[in-house]
Amino acid sequence: MKVTVHRKAHFNAAHRLYRKDWDDDRNRKIFGKCSNPNFHGHNYELTVSVKGDIDPETGFVVDMKVLKDLIASEIEEYLDHKNLNVEVEEFKKLNPTAENIAVVVWNKLRPKLKETMELSVTLYETPRNFVTYNGG
Repeated sequence: MKVTVHRKAHFNAAHRLYRKDWDDDRNRKIFGKCSNPNFHGHNYELTVSVKGDIDPETGFVVDMKVLKDLIASEIEEYLDHKNLNVEVEEFKKLNPTAENIAVVVWNKLRPKLKETMELSVTLYETPRNFVTYNGG
């Protein structure tokens, strides 16, 4: 029997959405206020969902303390209070959109979970704007 468990987390980060190969005018037209050359910030909310079989010995899909610690060490410590464009290696060349951040989060967590478990990441950039990435 497959069950999905969810763990919420959050981090604060600054970013600028832009393409280096475009001028400021085109960046503003496409990315609007998110292309501010002085950056802007978000209070990101993250939901990590793990789907798998219930372990008959523990009753867990995954130990939530282990999942909490994994998210804290791999995601929150890595992204919290950072300028994503400047301080996070993946975003020095990758536009730090919510979509790309969700993929980076998924890629950092996936190798740390059993292969039999399914992983889904939902990232809220604002209460009304959010994305979900399930891999592949």
